[in-house]
Amino acid sequence: MSEEKLQTPNRPEIVVVTGASAGLGRAIARAFAREGAHIALLARGRDGLEAAGREVQVLGGKALVIPLDVANADGVEHAARATEREFGPIDIWINNAMVSVFSPVKDMTAEEYKRVTEVTYLGVVYGTLAALRRMLPRDRGVIVQVGSALAYRGIPLQSAYCAAKHAIQGFNDSLRSELIHDKSNVRVTMVQLPAMNTPQFSWVKSRLPGKPQPVPPIYQPEIGAEAVLFAAHNERREMYVGYPTVEAIVGDKIAPGFADWYLARNGYDAQQMNEPVEPDRRDNLWEPVPGDHGAHGTFRNQAIVSSPQLWASKNRKWLVPLSACMAGLLLGTLIKKKTSN
Repeated sequence: MSEEKLQTPNRPEIVVVTGASAGLGRAIARAFAREGAHIALLARGRDGLEAAGREVQVLGGKALVIPLDVANADGVEHAARATEREFGPIDIWINNAMVSVFSPVKDMTAEEYKRVTEVTYLGVVYGTLAALRRMLPRDRGVIVQVGSALAYRGIPLQSAYCAAKHAIQGFNDSLRSELIHDKSNVRVTMVQLPAMNTPQFSWVKSRLPGKPQPVPPIYQPEIGAEAVLFAAHNERREMYVGYPTVEAIVGDKIAPGFADWYLARNGYDAQQMNEPVEPDRRDNLWEPVPGDHGAHGTFRNQAIVSSPQLWASKNRKWLVPLSACMAGLLLGTLIKKKTSN
């Protein structure tokens, strides 16, 4: 399965994407649609799902719209059955759905922690279980967990979300080890992403005085979708996307105390704008915000549209030997020069 698509000339890939109605999930659906995949689109917001389904059809794929809350394990299992009944055996399952709350820990409620955990963490568990029930007997398939730099490095004001992403990381490591032990050909991978220009910052529940924003630098969601598409088709244990993700994860391993201090000084201002929050602002913690919100948020002018780091990561197979060759040539030149002198 390494380095090649699961589809055959006679059968498109069958893909499930959770959180597909908007943001990164919407961008992921578009990316797979361009490959001709048949895609089950799962999310709570019907307006966004219907629009995503139309986009998939236009881009060359086929869509199955399934409105549901991934916090409902029975609903997720039903979606898996419906997908295979409509399209056939699932090849790739992408766990992307999430909710968050921007708030100091001291102001959070138990119900809010429970809700974020049920959607952002347990939704991944339920999706993974549904995928495994089908993939393990066939001994094939890929499960992609959409992660974050925050899966390794927690930041202030997003404790519930950071904890859920940490939990996904631990869950995925345990599952991967079990699959290796069982000599299974089912593969799991996790894509750790930087801040994305998605609509979630317009509807995330927040107690901040300023409008929520992603921590700069901000990337367009197509960067994340490109990484997820690549991870689904290539043997990668894990992928870091964007230099900020590498910096956050590696930096926390080297100097976690400095990260604590830096975030204490800068983490509050970095996550909110100078504009005050609208008094009638709606959030999507318990119910979806009606309407089609698309893939992009309101930070287009700040958003980065390419990632040299992701390009290098995708091409490391030939970049590493090329770099070694270049280093050898340079060393040989220096030795020859020194000898001639």
